[in-house]
Amino acid sequence: MIPTNEYYIYAIVALMPLSACMLVFQVNPFHALVIRGILGAVSALIYAIMGAADVALTEALVGTMLAISLYAIAVRSSLVLRLGILEDEAKREAESDRDFGQLIEKLRTIFGKHYLRLELVTYTNTQALYRALMEKEIHATCVPSEYSDLYSPVYEDETQPYHTATRIKRIYDIMEAELGSRATTLDYVNIPEEGVLNITNRALEEQHS
Repeated sequence: MIPTNEYYIYAIVALMPLSACMLVFQVNPFHALVIRGILGAVSALIYAIMGAADVALTEALVGTMLAISLYAIAVRSSLVLRLGILEDEAKREAESDRDFGQLIEKLRTIFGKHYLRLELVTYTNTQALYRALMEKEIHATCVPSEYSDLYSPVYEDETQPYHTATRIKRIYDIMEAELGSRATTLDYVNIPEEGVLNITNRALEEQHS
């Protein structure tokens, strides 16, 4: 029972359901990890105040430190950048195509610095590739420059062999700042609303029919 002259304990106890609610409604996984640490620390503090030192120690070591470490490893390993490519380009990479292979290695190095693992997803044709980007199955695409007019006009002075497009502005900013390669042009694609998306898909089907 909490002594009547120690009302500060009520404030500490109130932090537990408050931090629990914040944890449940948190979208950002890294912010959730921080809040989970706060929740564990508050719990351990309450147990210590109540005289349950053994439970407080268990909560601090297992419920807070160990749990957060495991969550951090799980979150970090789940950060994947899915890059859509054509099957022909995947075969070229297997055959050690110099331009494409160097581009992929540079992308792996760049996104590795941001704890992102690059995963190549192959598609049989450009129609399926761009539909996957529009439907948010992948984060970016990398295709030969002759296919770049599907999203943006082909510029006369465009000499890069590949064209890379992404639907995530942060990914575009990272590539623009750190890629530093003449092997590809970069493009940011603003994904339209669902109604416009259906029209775009029909336009792609008509273009390839």
